[in-house]
Amino acid sequence: MQITFYKYQGTGNDFVMIDNRSLSFPKQDTKLINTLCDRKFGVGADGLILLENDEDLDFKMVYYNADGNESTMCGNGGRCLVAFANFLGVIKEKTTFNAVDGLHNATIKGDIVSLQMIDVAEVKEKENYSFLDTGSPHHVQLVDNVNGFDVFTEGKKIRYGLYGEAGSNVNFVTKNAKGYTVRTYERGVEDETLSCGTGVTAVALAMHKSGNTNLTTIPIKVMGGDLEISFTAKDGSYKNVYLTGEAKQVFKGEIIC
Repeated sequence: MQITFYKYQGTGNDFVMIDNRSLSFPKQDTKLINTLCDRKFGVGADGLILLENDEDLDFKMVYYNADGNESTMCGNGGRCLVAFANFLGVIKEKTTFNAVDGLHNATIKGDIVSLQMIDVAEVKEKENYSFLDTGSPHHVQLVDNVNGFDVFTEGKKIRYGLYGEAGSNVNFVTKNAKGYTVRTYERGVEDETLSCGTGVTAVALAMHKSGNTNLTTIPIKVMGGDLEISFTAKDGSYKNVYLTGEAKQVFKGEIIC
């Protein structure tokens, strides 16, 4: 089988993109998806995303983690898919598309994609961390120096130890001069990634809910670059949540599987 693919990245969070409007891709082949995402034996990516037709909206997003399993929402992946849809001519500057967690609105201008995330009704505050779902489950924990923190070891402990086999993504956070610096251990990838869109969204909302900031537009620095999260807050819930940052095509290729 010969597969045409595109590689995209959003602040270092990278994805294999496939135009599957013809429904020709064998989407139940977990091993194939895992191989395509493998950085030594395949293309290499944090996940694989299919762009498919939707009966009512511009397109549908189908997202797979690097382990080959279909997963929950990926914010940076959604932004990259908007850029891909724009490249294919499926959309222009604005879109509404379908994903596993529901409908998403987005705009694109140049390399900058602003993606509306789901509303968040509850942020659970624990003694040393917060937990919330921004399309994917996220643990948010403040640390003194995130740049010197062992994200892989500590993230893995929390991902399995606190949340079991189903797991949660784990975000470690340190305040900086403008906003926050964030590093994330992602389930499914089972490692730190350079960026996590649903993760930085979770961080922004958790920091606001806990009273660490009163800003409603929050800049966040990740290993792969800079993102911005904006939202409307009312009575502990969050609406009009937007994740904004760069999303770029890296290359196009063909692979024989």
